[in-house]
Amino acid sequence: MKKLLFILLAVLFVITGCAKKSEETTQSTTSENKEVALEKLVVSATSDPHARILEAAKESLKSKGYELEIIELTDYYVFNRALNNKEVDANYFQHVPFFNDEVAAHNYNIVNAGGIHIEPFGFYSKTVTNLSDLKEGDTIIISNNVADQARILSILQKAGLIKLSENFHPITGTINDVVENKFVFKEIDPQLLISAYENSEGALVGINGNFALAANLNPGTDSILLEQADQTNPYVNIIATHKELENSEKIKALVEVLQSDEIKDFINKTWTNGAVIPAAK
Repeated sequence: MKKLLFILLAVLFVITGCAKKSEETTQSTTSENKEVALEKLVVSATSDPHARILEAAKESLKSKGYELEIIELTDYYVFNRALNNKEVDANYFQHVPFFNDEVAAHNYNIVNAGGIHIEPFGFYSKTVTNLSDLKEGDTIIISNNVADQARILSILQKAGLIKLSENFHPITGTINDVVENKFVFKEIDPQLLISAYENSEGALVGINGNFALAANLNPGTDSILLEQADQTNPYVNIIATHKELENSEKIKALVEVLQSDEIKDFINKTWTNGAVIPAAK
């Protein structure tokens, strides 16, 4: 009898052990399947601040079922072409006027999926420390990108350095709208603005926020003229996506996370100098 009881207990132990092992294997497989089930979300971006903000969003996107892959690019004119060709799911590098200008010029089938942040535009100098030090005939170097010029000129007029025509448009205006001016304007490719500043090629050099950050310039302390930006600024930086993905769940998830309080807090804590501020929804 005792021998029979011992055999029964041994069999029960083996069965229980196998069941437990089977359960552990199932749980492990389920866990692995969850990892494999993450859908890839590919976004191209400039390194600073866009890629840094995307990095901060990775875990939240993972909890929503998406694995974020960030591709860093430097050439502004590659981003939208790659997006239009569906080489990426979205991009994050541009403000609205630049986006609109690119779509109109190239007939891209891409859309604005939502605004995320604003980078105030600044003017920098290695030759003067105050605007009052500027002299007649000094050179002001600005971007030759039409999408930037209205913004740049608006800042200079607000600072009392130039006067613009009454017909000046705050989005599409150009240097041709300047009616009173004692300076010489030099227009160059936006990617050359940093080297122009470093080589003291002008008394003032207007540099967009992400280029300034990439060159280790602090817009809040290093600029001698900084755009007064708030969350209604038309130059909000956006997520752009292909028209076919506009209503997809992964793009909705991306924008939702980037507009969340968590990412707003990250932006405010990371760029305490106001070089980058969250945009209003």
